[in-house]
Amino acid sequence: MNSPEAADPAPTIPVQKTMWAWTVATFFGAGLGKPGPGTWGSVGAVLLWALFTWKIQPSPQIILFALLIGILLSLVLGVPAATIVARESGRHDPGFVVIDEVAGQWITLLGSPADWKHGLIALILFRLFDITKPFPVRQIESLPAGWGIVFDDVGAGLYALAVASLLRIWI
Repeated sequence: MNSPEAADPAPTIPVQKTMWAWTVATFFGAGLGKPGPGTWGSVGAVLLWALFTWKIQPSPQIILFALLIGILLSLVLGVPAATIVARESGRHDPGFVVIDEVAGQWITLLGSPADWKHGLIALILFRLFDITKPFPVRQIESLPAGWGIVFDDVGAGLYALAVASLLRIWI
């Protein structure tokens, strides 16, 4: 099954655009990466997690708290940003809007040990569930505007978190 972002042509940048919304929605430009902007958004989220956990080496509780704050911010800012960018670009669910991938990826990383193996597993699992969109994730896309754009990836992130948590029992 192909990712919906694969069929999404280059973003149509309007003459007048809301800069904060485009910055948030594209996750500081990661969504403009080719090919596969959703993958670039997910990789950016994992790299931020890795940088935070490996360089600062906080306690697991601080990592959990930071991820929860990041998820909350990506949702609170991401829904209106995705709505604005979709409207300004004239697209229902622009592939270059990747703040939803960031939220879903960070959800998948909840409880992950701070090592490259678990970061890679979380990345692969999230992308798998984001692309395939198992039931009822696909139906969440029908929510209006930014809600549908963002919350289908929250659903994919929850599926990936469940599988990653089960894998951590054996890995």
